[in-house]
Amino acid sequence: MSLSRLAVTAARLTAAMAALAFATAASAQSSRADCERAYKPSVGQSGKDVVWVPTPDELVRRMLTMARVTPQDFVIDLGAGDGKIAIAAAKAPFGANSLGIEYNPDMVKLANCMVNVEGAASRTKIVQGDIFKEDFSRATVVTMYLLPELNLCVRHRVLAMRPGTRVTSHQFTMGDWEADETAEIEFRTAYLWIVPARVGGNWSLRDSAGLSFGVNLNQTFQKIGGEATVGGARQPLVGATLRGDELRFAFNDDKGVTRTFTGRINGNQLTGTLRAAGGGETTVNGSLQGQPRVGEWANMLSQCSRFYGR
Repeated sequence: MSLSRLAVTAARLTAAMAALAFATAASAQSSRADCERAYKPSVGQSGKDVVWVPTPDELVRRMLTMARVTPQDFVIDLGAGDGKIAIAAAKAPFGANSLGIEYNPDMVKLANCMVNVEGAASRTKIVQGDIFKEDFSRATVVTMYLLPELNLCVRHRVLAMRPGTRVTSHQFTMGDWEADETAEIEFRTAYLWIVPARVGGNWSLRDSAGLSFGVNLNQTFQKIGGEATVGGARQPLVGATLRGDELRFAFNDDKGVTRTFTGRINGNQLTGTLRAAGGGETTVNGSLQGQPRVGEWANMLSQCSRFYGR
């Protein structure tokens, strides 16, 4: 046998032995206690920006249920700790693909051991990283148990995500971005936000019956208001709501007829239906004139620059 073939054979043998060693180690880790023999965290231990306190199982389930997690979702947990939330998202009844981002490398090893113990390795993993540097924009659901300041300092990045992205937090809010839903479990609070589309600005709309009208929308987070202009007459919008990319409002036209719009935003385009009180329903298409007006609510707060090295 040539030296080169001997080298290849030796390399393959080494790789096989390494794989066998890994499989043996993984099979030996059959419980949480096995995982914790190498590293066992203590409640309240200091981390980079937070202390570690695990989220109770029942609250984890409530957070994921509030976010309506399904197998079609990609859940990213910010500050994953021992991987509890990412693992729960990957298992029944949720069945999502998930990723946890954790700064402490020892916790990362522990969390991935837990992933294997729970049989979730095909759907989830925990990576070592800084939540202020890692990209989590691909998530359809973001979960977190951080601190109030940290929530505020990822808020602008969350608000830049795809409209309809669900965000859920244990215990701490997003400041003046009001939650869309809250739940209480044994004196602990879970919060849910739906990332809103950016709709502020002047919209030009036309329905299938030939009615043309304009809508001027103002926006602060998911709170919206404004006025409609029909036939030169301006009327305030009534009951205007925005949930993700779903938009709804009502107004009186130039003949005094109340019309209700229900539709969706897709970038600078809008589609939906317009229903007249006591009348029929027409389809509506519209476009934003220029770029969305985005206020200070969408920007990074000045006190957050230290987390981003600015």
